[in-house]
Amino acid sequence: MSDTHNERATLHDVARVAGVSLATVDRVLHDRGGVRSRTIERVQSVVERLGYRPDPAAARLARKSVARLAFVLPSGTNTFVDMLDKQVQAVAPWLAEQRASAVVQRADVFSPEALARDLAALRGRCDAAVVMGLDHPRVRAAIDDLVTHGVVVVTLVSDVPASRRSRFVGIENVTAGRTAATLLGRFVGPRAGSVGIVLGSRALRDHAERLFGFEQVMGTEHAHLKLLPPIEGHDLSQRTEPLVTKLLQRTPDLVGLYSIGAGNRGIQAALERSGRAEHIVWICHELTPHARQALLTGVADAVINQDAGHEVRSACRLALAALSGERVLPDQERIRIDIFLRDNMP
Repeated sequence: MSDTHNERATLHDVARVAGVSLATVDRVLHDRGGVRSRTIERVQSVVERLGYRPDPAAARLARKSVARLAFVLPSGTNTFVDMLDKQVQAVAPWLAEQRASAVVQRADVFSPEALARDLAALRGRCDAAVVMGLDHPRVRAAIDDLVTHGVVVVTLVSDVPASRRSRFVGIENVTAGRTAATLLGRFVGPRAGSVGIVLGSRALRDHAERLFGFEQVMGTEHAHLKLLPPIEGHDLSQRTEPLVTKLLQRTPDLVGLYSIGAGNRGIQAALERSGRAEHIVWICHELTPHARQALLTGVADAVINQDAGHEVRSACRLALAALSGERVLPDQERIRIDIFLRDNMP
Protein backbone atom coordinates (compact mmCIF):
# COMPACT_ATOMS: atom_id res chain seq x y z
CA MET A 1 0.00 0.00 0.00
CA SER A 2 1.34 3.44 -0.89
CA ASP A 3 1.58 6.41 1.51
CA THR A 4 -1.48 7.93 -0.23
CA HIS A 5 -3.83 4.99 0.57
CA ASN A 6 -4.54 4.07 -3.06
CA GLU A 7 -5.37 7.65 -4.06
CA ARG A 8 -3.45 9.11 -6.98
CA ALA A 9 -0.21 10.61 -5.64
CA THR A 10 0.33 14.28 -6.39
CA LEU A 11 3.39 16.48 -6.70
CA HIS A 12 2.54 17.84 -3.24
CA ASP A 13 2.69 14.28 -1.88
CA VAL A 14 6.11 13.69 -3.45
CA ALA A 15 7.44 17.00 -2.12
CA ARG A 16 6.05 16.34 1.39
CA VAL A 17 7.41 12.78 1.69
CA ALA A 18 10.80 13.73 0.17
CA GLY A 19 11.05 16.82 2.36
CA VAL A 20 11.74 19.20 -0.52
CA SER A 21 9.96 22.04 -2.30
CA LEU A 22 7.59 21.67 -5.25
CA ALA A 23 10.14 23.51 -7.39
CA THR A 24 12.80 20.93 -6.55
CA VAL A 25 10.48 18.05 -7.45
CA ASP A 26 9.69 19.76 -10.75
CA ARG A 27 13.39 20.21 -11.56
CA VAL A 28 14.12 16.55 -10.81
CA LEU A 29 11.18 15.23 -12.85
CA HIS A 30 12.09 17.38 -15.86
CA ASP A 31 15.87 16.89 -15.55
CA ARG A 32 16.48 20.65 -15.38
CA GLY A 33 19.63 20.46 -13.30
CA GLY A 34 20.63 22.52 -10.27
CA VAL A 35 19.74 19.75 -7.78
CA ARG A 36 22.22 17.74 -5.71
CA SER A 37 22.58 14.09 -6.65
CA ARG A 38 21.49 12.87 -3.19
CA THR A 39 18.33 14.97 -3.43
CA ILE A 40 17.63 13.62 -6.93
CA GLU A 41 17.96 10.05 -5.64
CA ARG A 42 15.62 10.79 -2.71
CA VAL A 43 12.96 12.37 -4.92
CA GLN A 44 13.18 9.53 -7.48
CA SER A 45 12.86 6.97 -4.69
CA VAL A 46 9.71 8.68 -3.35
CA VAL A 47 8.26 8.91 -6.88
CA GLU A 48 8.71 5.16 -7.29
CA ARG A 49 7.38 4.33 -3.84
CA LEU A 50 4.27 6.46 -4.23
CA GLY A 51 3.71 5.34 -7.81
CA TYR A 52 3.47 8.98 -8.87
CA ARG A 53 2.31 9.60 -12.44
CA PRO A 54 1.72 13.08 -13.86
CA ASP A 55 -1.89 14.04 -14.59
CA PRO A 56 -1.62 15.75 -18.02
CA ALA A 57 -5.09 17.28 -17.90
CA ALA A 58 -4.48 18.72 -14.44
CA ALA A 59 -1.10 20.03 -15.52
CA ARG A 60 -2.64 21.88 -18.45
CA LEU A 61 -5.42 23.34 -16.29
CA ALA A 62 -2.97 24.38 -13.60
CA ARG A 63 -0.67 26.08 -16.08
CA LYS A 64 -0.86 29.78 -15.27
CA SER A 65 0.51 30.92 -18.60
CA VAL A 66 0.55 29.70 -22.18
CA ALA A 67 3.47 27.37 -22.97
CA ARG A 68 5.63 29.12 -25.56
CA LEU A 69 7.16 27.00 -28.34
CA ALA A 70 9.75 28.43 -30.72
CA PHE A 71 10.56 26.66 -34.00
CA VAL A 72 14.05 27.54 -35.30
CA LEU A 73 14.11 26.73 -39.02
CA PRO A 74 16.64 27.46 -41.77
CA SER A 75 16.44 30.72 -43.67
CA GLY A 76 16.67 30.69 -47.47
CA THR A 77 14.57 29.20 -50.26
CA ASN A 78 14.18 25.61 -49.04
CA THR A 79 10.62 24.67 -50.04
CA PHE A 80 10.44 21.80 -47.53
CA VAL A 81 11.26 24.26 -44.74
CA ASP A 82 8.43 26.46 -46.03
CA MET A 83 6.16 23.41 -45.76
CA LEU A 84 7.26 22.93 -42.12
CA ASP A 85 6.57 26.62 -41.47
CA LYS A 86 3.03 26.30 -42.86
CA GLN A 87 2.40 23.22 -40.72
CA VAL A 88 3.34 25.19 -37.60
CA GLN A 89 0.66 27.73 -38.52
CA ALA A 90 -1.82 24.90 -39.22
CA VAL A 91 -1.34 23.34 -35.78
CA ALA A 92 -1.99 26.65 -33.96
CA PRO A 93 -5.67 25.91 -33.10
CA TRP A 94 -4.73 22.57 -31.51
CA LEU A 95 -1.90 24.22 -29.58
CA ALA A 96 -4.32 26.82 -28.26
CA GLU A 97 -6.47 24.01 -26.86
CA GLN A 98 -3.37 22.74 -25.04
CA ARG A 99 -2.70 26.23 -23.62
CA ALA A 100 0.31 26.61 -25.88
CA SER A 101 1.46 28.73 -28.80
CA ALA A 102 4.25 28.53 -31.37
CA VAL A 103 6.30 31.00 -33.37
CA VAL A 104 8.73 30.36 -36.22
CA GLN A 105 12.15 31.97 -36.32
CA ARG A 106 14.38 31.63 -39.38
CA ALA A 107 18.14 31.28 -38.85
CA ASP A 108 21.29 30.74 -40.89
CA VAL A 109 21.81 27.09 -39.99
CA PHE A 110 24.93 26.85 -42.13
CA SER A 111 26.73 29.25 -39.76
CA PRO A 112 27.28 27.64 -36.34
CA GLU A 113 28.14 31.01 -34.84
CA ALA A 114 24.95 32.67 -36.10
CA LEU A 115 22.77 29.71 -35.11
CA ALA A 116 24.33 29.57 -31.63
CA ARG A 117 23.63 33.30 -31.15
CA ASP A 118 20.00 32.86 -32.23
CA LEU A 119 19.56 29.94 -29.83
CA ALA A 120 21.11 31.91 -26.96
CA ALA A 121 18.66 34.74 -27.63
CA LEU A 122 15.74 32.34 -26.96
CA ARG A 123 16.61 32.09 -23.28
CA GLY A 124 13.71 33.49 -21.29
CA ARG A 125 11.59 33.92 -24.43
CA CYS A 126 10.25 30.37 -24.77
CA ASP A 127 9.55 27.24 -22.75
CA ALA A 128 10.50 24.82 -25.53
CA ALA A 129 12.58 25.15 -28.69
CA VAL A 130 12.26 22.94 -31.75
CA VAL A 131 15.55 23.24 -33.62
CA MET A 132 16.62 22.25 -37.13
CA GLY A 133 20.34 22.96 -37.40
CA LEU A 134 23.98 21.92 -37.56
CA ASP A 135 25.61 19.26 -35.42
CA HIS A 136 28.48 21.52 -34.32
CA PRO A 137 30.18 22.12 -30.94
CA ARG A 138 28.90 25.72 -30.80
CA VAL A 139 25.35 24.58 -31.52
CA ARG A 140 25.57 21.70 -29.04
CA ALA A 141 26.77 24.13 -26.36
CA ALA A 142 23.94 26.55 -27.12
CA ILE A 143 21.35 23.75 -26.85
CA ASP A 144 22.86 22.57 -23.56
CA ASP A 145 22.76 26.13 -22.20
CA LEU A 146 19.06 26.41 -23.07
CA VAL A 147 18.35 23.12 -21.27
CA THR A 148 20.33 24.31 -18.24
CA HIS A 149 18.06 27.34 -18.10
CA GLY A 150 14.89 25.23 -18.14
CA VAL A 151 14.08 25.22 -21.87
CA VAL A 152 13.02 21.90 -23.41
CA VAL A 153 14.81 21.33 -26.74
CA VAL A 154 13.58 19.00 -29.49
CA THR A 155 15.65 18.58 -32.65
CA LEU A 156 13.82 18.38 -35.96
CA VAL A 157 14.82 16.69 -39.28
CA SER A 158 18.56 16.92 -38.46
CA ASP A 159 19.72 15.73 -35.04
CA VAL A 160 22.32 17.00 -32.55
CA PRO A 161 22.56 13.75 -30.56
CA ALA A 162 25.48 14.65 -28.27
CA SER A 163 23.52 17.61 -26.90
CA ARG A 164 21.07 17.53 -24.00
CA ARG A 165 18.09 17.81 -26.34
CA SER A 166 15.01 15.94 -25.15
CA ARG A 167 13.99 14.18 -28.37
CA PHE A 168 14.74 13.98 -32.10
CA VAL A 169 11.90 14.07 -34.64
CA GLY A 170 12.74 12.83 -38.13
CA ILE A 171 13.38 9.83 -40.31
CA GLU A 172 16.23 7.34 -39.91
CA ASN A 173 18.59 9.11 -42.28
CA VAL A 174 21.18 6.35 -42.79
CA THR A 175 18.31 4.11 -43.88
CA ALA A 176 17.05 6.86 -46.20
CA GLY A 177 20.47 7.04 -47.88
CA ARG A 178 20.61 3.28 -48.27
CA THR A 179 17.13 3.33 -49.79
CA ALA A 180 18.20 5.99 -52.29
CA ALA A 181 21.19 3.87 -53.33
CA THR A 182 19.06 0.77 -53.82
CA LEU A 183 16.60 2.70 -55.99
CA LEU A 184 19.28 4.42 -58.05
CA GLY A 185 21.31 1.25 -58.55
CA ARG A 186 18.31 -0.77 -59.70
CA PHE A 187 17.05 1.98 -62.01
CA VAL A 188 20.47 2.38 -63.63
CA GLY A 189 20.81 -1.38 -64.02
CA PRO A 190 23.92 -2.88 -65.62
CA ARG A 191 25.01 0.39 -67.29
CA ALA A 192 28.47 1.53 -66.21
CA GLY A 193 29.19 5.17 -65.47
CA SER A 194 29.48 7.86 -62.83
CA VAL A 195 27.07 8.95 -60.12
CA GLY A 196 26.95 12.53 -58.84
CA ILE A 197 25.95 13.55 -55.32
CA VAL A 198 24.58 16.94 -54.26
CA LEU A 199 24.12 17.82 -50.58
CA GLY A 200 23.56 20.94 -48.52
CA SER A 201 26.52 20.49 -46.19
CA ARG A 202 28.37 17.65 -44.50
CA ALA A 203 27.92 19.59 -41.26
CA LEU A 204 24.19 18.84 -41.38
CA ARG A 205 23.88 15.50 -39.62
CA ASP A 206 20.93 14.32 -41.69
CA HIS A 207 22.90 14.96 -44.90
CA ALA A 208 26.03 13.27 -43.53
CA GLU A 209 24.03 10.22 -42.44
CA ARG A 210 22.23 9.94 -45.79
CA LEU A 211 25.58 10.15 -47.57
CA PHE A 212 26.99 7.41 -45.33
CA GLY A 213 24.07 5.08 -46.03
CA PHE A 214 24.17 5.84 -49.76
CA GLU A 215 27.91 5.12 -50.03
CA GLN A 216 27.50 1.89 -48.04
CA VAL A 217 25.05 0.34 -50.49
CA MET A 218 26.64 1.76 -53.64
CA GLY A 219 30.05 0.42 -52.66
CA THR A 220 28.85 -3.07 -51.82
CA GLU A 221 25.98 -3.68 -54.25
CA HIS A 222 26.65 -1.41 -57.23
CA ALA A 223 30.43 -1.33 -57.43
CA HIS A 224 30.33 -0.96 -61.25
CA LEU A 225 29.19 2.63 -60.71
CA LYS A 226 31.77 5.30 -59.84
CA LEU A 227 30.78 7.71 -57.06
CA LEU A 228 31.96 11.28 -57.64
CA PRO A 229 32.96 13.64 -54.80
CA PRO A 230 29.85 15.27 -53.28
CA ILE A 231 28.93 18.82 -54.26
CA GLU A 232 27.82 21.17 -51.46
CA GLY A 233 25.03 23.51 -52.56
CA HIS A 234 23.86 24.83 -49.15
CA ASP A 235 20.29 23.83 -50.12
CA LEU A 236 20.08 26.80 -52.50
CA SER A 237 18.86 26.38 -56.09
CA GLN A 238 20.95 29.33 -57.29
CA ARG A 239 24.05 27.47 -56.07
CA THR A 240 23.11 23.95 -57.17
CA GLU A 241 22.18 24.90 -60.76
CA PRO A 242 25.65 26.11 -61.88
CA LEU A 243 27.36 23.35 -59.90
CA VAL A 244 25.28 20.61 -61.56
CA THR A 245 25.69 22.29 -64.96
CA LYS A 246 29.49 22.04 -64.56
CA LEU A 247 29.15 18.44 -63.35
CA LEU A 248 27.19 17.52 -66.49
CA GLN A 249 29.70 19.26 -68.75
CA ARG A 250 32.75 17.50 -67.31
CA THR A 251 31.13 14.06 -66.81
CA PRO A 252 29.85 12.68 -70.12
CA ASP A 253 29.33 9.22 -68.56
CA LEU A 254 27.03 10.50 -65.76
CA VAL A 255 24.24 7.93 -65.32
CA GLY A 256 22.90 8.82 -61.86
CA LEU A 257 22.41 11.75 -59.53
CA TYR A 258 21.46 11.71 -55.84
CA SER A 259 20.22 14.95 -54.30
CA ILE A 260 20.53 14.57 -50.53
CA GLY A 261 19.09 17.94 -49.52
CA ALA A 262 17.26 20.84 -51.12
CA GLY A 263 18.04 23.02 -54.15
CA ASN A 264 16.18 20.65 -56.47
CA ARG A 265 14.79 23.43 -58.67
CA GLY A 266 18.34 24.24 -59.71
CA ILE A 267 19.16 20.60 -60.35
CA GLN A 268 16.03 20.13 -62.44
CA ALA A 269 16.83 23.22 -64.52
CA ALA A 270 20.38 22.00 -65.17
CA LEU A 271 19.21 18.52 -66.18
CA GLU A 272 16.52 19.83 -68.52
CA ARG A 273 18.86 22.31 -70.15
CA SER A 274 21.47 19.59 -70.76
CA GLY A 275 19.06 17.47 -72.82
CA ARG A 276 20.27 14.39 -70.92
CA ALA A 277 17.56 14.17 -68.25
CA GLU A 278 15.99 10.99 -69.65
CA HIS A 279 19.36 9.20 -69.57
CA ILE A 280 20.24 10.14 -65.96
CA VAL A 281 18.51 8.53 -62.97
CA TRP A 282 17.77 11.24 -60.42
CA ILE A 283 16.73 10.43 -56.84
CA CYS A 284 15.87 13.33 -54.53
CA HIS A 285 14.24 14.08 -51.17
CA GLU A 286 10.95 15.66 -50.07
CA LEU A 287 7.75 15.75 -52.14
CA THR A 288 7.62 19.52 -52.62
CA PRO A 289 5.56 21.00 -55.48
CA HIS A 290 8.78 21.23 -57.52
CA ALA A 291 9.72 17.59 -56.87
CA ARG A 292 6.18 16.55 -57.73
CA GLN A 293 6.47 18.33 -61.10
CA ALA A 294 9.87 16.73 -61.72
CA LEU A 295 8.34 13.30 -61.12
CA LEU A 296 5.41 14.01 -63.43
CA THR A 297 7.68 15.11 -66.28
CA GLY A 298 10.06 12.19 -65.81
CA VAL A 299 13.08 14.32 -64.87
CA ALA A 300 13.10 12.80 -61.37
CA ASP A 301 12.74 9.04 -60.96
CA ALA A 302 11.89 8.75 -57.26
CA VAL A 303 11.39 11.00 -54.24
CA ILE A 304 12.15 9.94 -50.68
CA ASN A 305 9.82 11.85 -48.39
CA GLN A 306 9.17 12.63 -44.74
CA ASP A 307 5.77 14.00 -43.75
CA ALA A 308 6.19 17.65 -42.72
CA GLY A 309 2.82 17.75 -40.94
CA HIS A 310 3.52 14.63 -38.92
CA GLU A 311 6.94 16.00 -37.92
CA VAL A 312 5.59 19.34 -36.70
CA ARG A 313 2.72 17.72 -34.78
CA SER A 314 5.09 15.19 -33.25
CA ALA A 315 7.57 17.91 -32.24
CA CYS A 316 4.76 19.85 -30.54
CA ARG A 317 3.46 16.76 -28.73
CA LEU A 318 6.93 15.78 -27.52
CA ALA A 319 7.78 19.31 -26.37
CA LEU A 320 4.52 19.63 -24.43
CA ALA A 321 4.94 16.13 -22.98
CA ALA A 322 8.39 17.07 -21.71
CA LEU A 323 6.99 20.24 -20.14
CA SER A 324 4.07 18.54 -18.40
CA GLY A 325 5.38 15.04 -17.81
CA GLU A 326 2.88 13.41 -20.15
CA ARG A 327 3.46 9.89 -21.38
CA VAL A 328 4.81 9.49 -24.93
CA LEU A 329 3.64 6.77 -27.34
CA PRO A 330 6.74 5.91 -29.42
CA ASP A 331 4.80 4.37 -32.32
CA GLN A 332 2.77 7.56 -32.73
CA GLU A 333 5.94 9.66 -33.01
CA ARG A 334 7.86 7.41 -35.42
CA ILE A 335 8.41 9.24 -38.74
CA ARG A 336 8.20 6.89 -41.71
CA ILE A 337 10.27 6.97 -44.88
CA ASP A 338 7.93 7.36 -47.85
CA ILE A 339 8.98 6.49 -51.40
CA PHE A 340 7.08 8.21 -54.20
CA LEU A 341 7.19 7.45 -57.92
CA ARG A 342 5.16 9.12 -60.63
CA ASP A 343 2.51 6.40 -60.24
CA ASN A 344 1.80 6.63 -56.49
CA MET A 345 1.94 10.34 -55.68
CA PRO A 346 -0.77 11.38 -53.21
